[in-house]
Amino acid sequence: MARRNAVLEVSADACCASVLAPTLGERDADELATGFTALADPVRLRLLNLLGTAPEGEVCICNLVDPIGKSQPTISHHMKLLVEAGLIHGERRGKWVWYSLDRARLDTLRSALGS
Repeated sequence: MARRNAVLEVSADACCASVLAPTLGERDADELATGFTALADPVRLRLLNLLGTAPEGEVCICNLVDPIGKSQPTISHHMKLLVEAGLIHGERRGKWVWYSLDRARLDTLRSALGS
């Protein structure tokens, strides 16, 4: 028996136009990508986890070295990248910097995945 391959012709106008409409502009995509890129590192994810679970809502950088098991310069480097991505805030108090999450920025990233 010979099989016939049916070809379904569909015009571009009939194909799910609402799915093809962009919902994210280039500028917004660039901004979100900066945040997601910062999240794409295990050390930075662990640092965010420590900040997010801190009872006081903030942590001194001096208290991040031991739990992460990296050197202070390495921790500082990762914190700088998180600050630049807008995911955390740092406040200098004397010789130490205290960090806290930018929950609004994290909510923006979370919303981008759900919408």
